[in-house]
Amino acid sequence: MRVNWVEQFLGDGWKVHPAGGATGEAYIAQQGEQTVFLKRNSSPFLAVLSAEGIVPKLLWTRRLENGDVVTAQKWVQGRELKAYEMKESRVATLLAKIHGSSELLDMFKRIGNEPLTPYVIVENLRRQLQAFQIEDETIELGMAYLFDKLESVLHEHFVVCHCDINHNNWMLDEEEHLYLIDWDGATVSDPALDLGLLLYSYIPRNEWEYWLRQYGVELEDCLRNRMHWYVVSQSISVLLWHFGRGQFEQAEQLKDYIRSLLEN
Repeated sequence: MRVNWVEQFLGDGWKVHPAGGATGEAYIAQQGEQTVFLKRNSSPFLAVLSAEGIVPKLLWTRRLENGDVVTAQKWVQGRELKAYEMKESRVATLLAKIHGSSELLDMFKRIGNEPLTPYVIVENLRRQLQAFQIEDETIELGMAYLFDKLESVLHEHFVVCHCDINHNNWMLDEEEHLYLIDWDGATVSDPALDLGLLLYSYIPRNEWEYWLRQYGVELEDCLRNRMHWYVVSQSISVLLWHFGRGQFEQAEQLKDYIRSLLEN
């Protein structure tokens, strides 16, 4: 969906330019004082996210002849959160709202999504390692840890997890309303997946208990162990992502990080 094509799709008077992003399928369209954010094949539960105020308002959805779906959202003037702002209570509150949303969970189940369990994660990693034919001591140690702790981190409570809680995906508008955007990688899983990635990336260890109380839970050993497991598994996954793209320097940096995780 290139810019010229998008302008033809919208009709006369619209000016379109790419909005950036990894997929290259997002655009900002302007006509007079009206500005909208367009995306092709965005998250199928965007309507629920919009209704709950988690993402900017969904304006319309149109299905194209080839089966693709184009969504238009209200363009919000705002900024990304800074890394240090991830400690704020509003981040914990919004993540708790997302994880606690039965509407989101029901919608995700209706489209046939199966939970991303520790078993599924380990099997996916094992297959990737076979495909890449990687033999590496750090990865082997990490996989051994994941297998060893597999039974102990099983958890029956599943929620919709965003899976990419990087501070760049948290947006604050001019009215101080906080949004969590870019839901393309969301899945149903243990809330410890999101929590671990957020806490390990942004929150000092001595502030974990306070932050989690704002989220609504206590830092018990069970949660601590599950978060650690998911951070190790996600780190190996990202390492393989870099390896598959020939980004070996980033892969080596992740090996150092994985070793540090396994020492704790």
